[in-house]
Amino acid sequence: MRIGFIGLGNMGHPMCRNLVQMGHAVKAYDVVPAFRDRAASHGAEAASSVTECVAGAEAVITMLPSSPHVRSVYGGDAGVIAHARPGTLLIDCSTIDPLTAREVAFDALAKGLAMVDAPVSGGTAGAQAATLTFMVGGGPREYERAKPILACMGKNVVHCGASGNGQVAKLCNNMMLAVEMIATSEAMTLATLLGMDAKVFAGIVNTSSGRCWSSETYNPYPGVLENVPASNGYAGGFGSDLMLKDLTLVTEAAKSARLPVLLGAIAQQVYQKHSADGHGGKDFSSVILQYLKPQAR
Repeated sequence: MRIGFIGLGNMGHPMCRNLVQMGHAVKAYDVVPAFRDRAASHGAEAASSVTECVAGAEAVITMLPSSPHVRSVYGGDAGVIAHARPGTLLIDCSTIDPLTAREVAFDALAKGLAMVDAPVSGGTAGAQAATLTFMVGGGPREYERAKPILACMGKNVVHCGASGNGQVAKLCNNMMLAVEMIATSEAMTLATLLGMDAKVFAGIVNTSSGRCWSSETYNPYPGVLENVPASNGYAGGFGSDLMLKDLTLVTEAAKSARLPVLLGAIAQQVYQKHSADGHGGKDFSSVILQYLKPQAR
């Protein structure tokens, strides 16, 4: 297919590269010229604007930082909706609030364009290995059109229901992840302060009722697991500021639903302090630094 890809950062670049490797003709755009050049070095055609990127495309994929970026790229006289051909499939893989996803999809439909929201789980490693999980919101017909494209970049493509529901699934999942990571950080730190060896305690947890993804696969305590950010100074991975963004979206969505999310709100405040302390660029598992004594870091 002829695919336009907009947003070539840490997630978008490997996703774009995987589409090229699967034989698609990809035209790629990012506001950062170096990112466009990097995509071109992996076989994509670099575009100089959103308008050029969507010209002639059968599908357009976006991977953008936040809701305002999505509104800007899709809306306006120079946006995707204004320049995509009728019938073009639009796939937004950004993580944004459900209301924005639904409003942009409505605007696209009014112009004869099909659209799904398809946020991802799996992080940069999943993007590189094409093992992402896509949570897709949109009509059944649009989902079936998007599925083979998304399958080039991931191993799980799940239809979550109507437009915006992909974002609902992503945000609620990330709220659970943040709470679990904080709980794991507190328990790991407390156990070691009370005399337990970190690896021994992690082994007990991971064969007991406290087991979760954060403890078993992505443990935040330094030295417990290899090949995770905790063993690399918390570099790479999923940034704490990105987790803070998602938790802020969650708490705002909970307000609109008039539902108290007490642990989600506490997690949002913990990550807000973590970011204010200067750790926003580190992986979200670095939240354990809120608890570890300096000599244990």
